[in-house]
Amino acid sequence: MLVVVFCACAVFAQSVEEKTTERIGIISAMENEINLLLMNTDVERVDHIGGLDFIVGRLSGEDVVIVRAGIGKVYASAGTTALINNYNISEIIFTGIAGGVGDQTNVLDVVVASDLVQHDYGTVTDDGFYWRDEYNPEDKGRIYCDLNLVEQAYRAACKILGPDNAFVGTIVTGDQFIASSWYVTYLQDTFNAMACEMEGASVGAVCDLYSVPFVIIRTMSDKADGLAHETYENMADIAADNSSRIVMELLKEMK
Repeated sequence: MLVVVFCACAVFAQSVEEKTTERIGIISAMENEINLLLMNTDVERVDHIGGLDFIVGRLSGEDVVIVRAGIGKVYASAGTTALINNYNISEIIFTGIAGGVGDQTNVLDVVVASDLVQHDYGTVTDDGFYWRDEYNPEDKGRIYCDLNLVEQAYRAACKILGPDNAFVGTIVTGDQFIASSWYVTYLQDTFNAMACEMEGASVGAVCDLYSVPFVIIRTMSDKADGLAHETYENMADIAADNSSRIVMELLKEMK
């Protein structure tokens, strides 16, 4: 009986700690997108929740929780929800790589999302696919990042990569790796997109539901065109590390 009571008290104590210690949530899709962050984190512990490892510690002087949620909108949504429900999260930062869509962006440039759209949300008919997102139909389904975080992230990106390689704009999300020049043109024309990826809008939608400020930071690993797979293979790790460096600089800005 004493052992049971002691264990229950220990669990309760940890729960109280997490609800009173405000932390910044950092989420990514892939391991290479958080490797550099973990190398620089003073890890306190690792919590196992829903099949994911949540690394609790301090990074760049801030209390953080870091999680690699997995690729795609479903895993990103689940990871974001778990972060918010299990920790006292003040803000969420998504860090990672993306395909460049804007004509002005090149491989290894960074785009900080001002807003996000699910480009693959809609209706498939015999006449083809028709985009239709009911999240925000008056504004083409756009989910807006926190303006203050966007400004801070852009300043951090300019410090790390230089102002000529840092951009703020629309990032589009879908459960596909885009490697098509004609689809890049479609994303430009339909959404004025600057980058495409597979998680950001779902993270943003969950953060909106819970009223948690968020920002999405993406460094271009490819141009989402016919050469995307080859470029990705060569540049993905470098691009991922660049995003991580921007996140660490952002945390200093936030402090």
